[in-house]
Amino acid sequence: MTVPMTVGSLLLSDLIEDPLYKDEGLCVLGIFGKSAMVPGSAKESLINALADKHVFPLFGPDVVCDGGGGDSGGGSSIQAYYSQESRVLYLVLTSIYDNRQLLQACETLSAGIAHADAHEFWKGEEKQHCLQLLYLFSLCHVLLLVHPSCSFDVTYDRLFRALDALRQKALPLLRAAIKDSPVSKEWKMNCRPCPPRLLFVFQLNGALRVGGSGLGGNGTDTPGGGASEKPKKHSPRRRLQHALEDQIYRIFRKSRVLTNQSSNCLFTVPANQAFVYVVAGPDEDPVGSLLAQLRANCALRDGDANVSVSGPRRYQQMRHSCRQPSFHVESSSLCAGGQLVDTTLKEFLWQHVELVLTRKGFDDSVGRNPQPSHFELPTYSKWAQVAYRLYQVMVESGEDESAEIAAKLQGQLKVLDGFLDADAKFSENRCQKALPLAHSAYQSNLPHNYTTTVHKNQLAQALRVYSQHARGVAFHRYAVQLHEDCYKFWSNGHQLCEERSLTDQHCVHKFHLLPKPGEKPEMDRNPPILHHNSRGRSTSACNCGRKQATREDPFDIQSANYEFYQVSLSCGPNLLLLQGSSSRLLKVSLLPVRFLCFQMLEEKCCGKLERIHFPVFQPSTPDPAPATNEGTRPTESGTSGEGERLKEKETAGHTPGDSTSLSLALSLGQSTDSLGPYGEGADGQEKRPSLVDRQASTVEYLPGMLHSGCPKGLLPKFSSWSLVKLGPAKAYNCHTGLEQPGFLPGSAFLLLWDVVIRCRSEEEAGLSEPLDGGPSSWPVPNKTLPGKRGGGGGLGRGRRRDDVARAFVGFEYEDSRGRRFLSSGPDKVMKALGPGSVKEPATRVLNSDMPLYIPSPTQGRGLKPHYAQLARLFIVVPDAPLEIVLNPQVQPGPPPCPIFHPEQTELVLPPDGLWVLRFPYAYVTERGPCYPPKENQPLASYRVLRGILRANTASSPPQ
Repeated sequence: MTVPMTVGSLLLSDLIEDPLYKDEGLCVLGIFGKSAMVPGSAKESLINALADKHVFPLFGPDVVCDGGGGDSGGGSSIQAYYSQESRVLYLVLTSIYDNRQLLQACETLSAGIAHADAHEFWKGEEKQHCLQLLYLFSLCHVLLLVHPSCSFDVTYDRLFRALDALRQKALPLLRAAIKDSPVSKEWKMNCRPCPPRLLFVFQLNGALRVGGSGLGGNGTDTPGGGASEKPKKHSPRRRLQHALEDQIYRIFRKSRVLTNQSSNCLFTVPANQAFVYVVAGPDEDPVGSLLAQLRANCALRDGDANVSVSGPRRYQQMRHSCRQPSFHVESSSLCAGGQLVDTTLKEFLWQHVELVLTRKGFDDSVGRNPQPSHFELPTYSKWAQVAYRLYQVMVESGEDESAEIAAKLQGQLKVLDGFLDADAKFSENRCQKALPLAHSAYQSNLPHNYTTTVHKNQLAQALRVYSQHARGVAFHRYAVQLHEDCYKFWSNGHQLCEERSLTDQHCVHKFHLLPKPGEKPEMDRNPPILHHNSRGRSTSACNCGRKQATREDPFDIQSANYEFYQVSLSCGPNLLLLQGSSSRLLKVSLLPVRFLCFQMLEEKCCGKLERIHFPVFQPSTPDPAPATNEGTRPTESGTSGEGERLKEKETAGHTPGDSTSLSLALSLGQSTDSLGPYGEGADGQEKRPSLVDRQASTVEYLPGMLHSGCPKGLLPKFSSWSLVKLGPAKAYNCHTGLEQPGFLPGSAFLLLWDVVIRCRSEEEAGLSEPLDGGPSSWPVPNKTLPGKRGGGGGLGRGRRRDDVARAFVGFEYEDSRGRRFLSSGPDKVMKALGPGSVKEPATRVLNSDMPLYIPSPTQGRGLKPHYAQLARLFIVVPDAPLEIVLNPQVQPGPPPCPIFHPEQTELVLPPDGLWVLRFPYAYVTERGPCYPPKENQPLASYRVLRGILRANTASSPPQ
């Protein structure tokens, strides 16, 4: 074998042995360790010196990895060189402990890999290095540990203890792998030819070099500035070797790597022979060093030229000469003063190789009763068979049975974690100590039940505390565990119900399920079955406003806009407060266990009142389904389209004379443009289609409220609006105002709305007066006739007087504490100084966008502002030839919030009545509820669009 190759290639090749050496034993020498980047200091250069040949390149070979975890990014590989003449097989392990391989691995990892992933990569490389080291320890007789400095690396102690533990775990698997090999029973039992002897080779560097600044040129100590001391028996280098031997032996004995019985150890060291050698560093002139070695090898020794032997004696002599040290790496001359001669590296190593080749073996057991260890010197063919089977198991996975054993062996590599992964061990300890601190930070100042937002905030605080104490590669894994622990703590009885009420208040119950129809609440269930409750209560009036009652904070649109006003309410262990017009409080105690049903405000107050019913869904099938939300969600484009249609209506002209109606603008002497988008005129003008003009679906119903973004032809199952009649027009007294509970003093007066019915001349007025001589034909005393000033003078020809109908309008606001008031203008609370003292007309409120929310005039002591919400619209329709058209449009939020309207638009109110339109308590779209404004949100975006009322007269004015 003239060139080195990988051990896998060597075992697969058909090596032709020299017949002279075929039957002789083979000594296997393994070399491993670390190497520096200095040229010529690699482990391969030692083989060049030992074999007296230029086997490996001077600047290192191009390593081809063997597999088993090796890759182009710096894996482990075993190079083999077989010297048949000396009967020594060299196995050189190259791994990431060699700087060339380390640099290649670093280049692979330079592409932004995470710290934990890089750590896993290095640990994987170390495990494969350990596995290949175990391969060497299972096949070699002598092992040579090479270190690039002259100090012992104590990490080898941990490495050897890890290898010993791995070997004990892997022995049953290795025995199964070589059970059919042609070797002795002891080899099969111990899975190695003998306990290998470990030798150490250190590199002399720095001031300790012979001939350097710290040592004399002749190898003796020469302290600077002092007289010459008596020369010592051993040179400084030999004394260094002895010191290293004592240090290494003491460390290994104390860590139990070396014991008395060598057969139980991973390796042995000789008791009476040197096992540490220190070589000089590489010369600065490598070419000169090679020439010196060449001269030494070519020089004839004394007596070699005159001896001529043939036959078997010649073969023995040639073999002996090959084993003799024919070169020296460093000077071996006798120093002055009688110092012992330093041996060469080959002489140091060959004394151990000779024990193997002569079949003497190693007797390295110590103690009172030393037990001999087994020893076997195999031929190359037998060794190759065992090496190939172990190669398939430990280095490169084979097939069938070998693959199964290799998989099991890979599973045993976890035993290395406790020895090799000191960084992970430190990180584990740090993270385990930081975890309870993080748990305490998470649970500090926590309520018993809390929401997702609180959970996330506390988790962020816990992670900050954790990151202050945790370190290392286990940081991410324990951070994930912290996240899981906090989530488990939160979900295990501490999770608050995430449902929010329509007023944006959380449910105070812990995580629970809602009862099904007909199912009773159960607190003992896990999770419990309960209705939502935010512990928020407010006071609201009924549909007509004549009675007030407390209500729970609603969580669904039906309870908010329908059940409270229309049907019975299931009350819990609290009080239902009813307040009548006589200002008496009726307190009804409710039982804490049973649920009692009380007739609500509808039957107590509004049940017998005349009302206008808005159209709702009428099913034609027993199981109607809610409409899908495809195309039902309002978009910004839909809202903008609605605005464009409104603008078109605003700019559309009117055709007086072709219509029998007068708009409110005409009755007020204004143009139609002042009415904005709802100033519609002629009958022939195109109007926005209404839901009642089309056939509504009887199969699908609208799950929410009706608004501008809903699909056409769908109706809800109930209406969120209410329109009732309190009585005739004379039921309202403008001097006393509304006699209903909850109104602030001076704020219960409606605004006067004078609607011009007809314009006529004085002659027409005279003709229309009765001429029967009755009381009505005589002027009232002390009353000025219309059109006259102080009774003198007439109107004159062409002068007209107006027939005006007196209507009244009032926008009522109500806050959560039941305080009610009417508004005299946008953001203005009515304050009447006395009965009948309201002078403001209704023009301002009818021609403006009225706010949906305004600050309540009775604020509490807290810093949080209280808002009053538009709850009702009072309209007094006079008994006159007049039509009042009701068309409410509410936008409860900034765009793209849709516009809500009742199920019937353009509703004509019958004459002679006091009508009350109740607005919805909450507004809900398919995307969710439109929550009330926060304290930092502008209230101008929450509004009722102008044009809510329009007056149409019975005839056209004269031209």
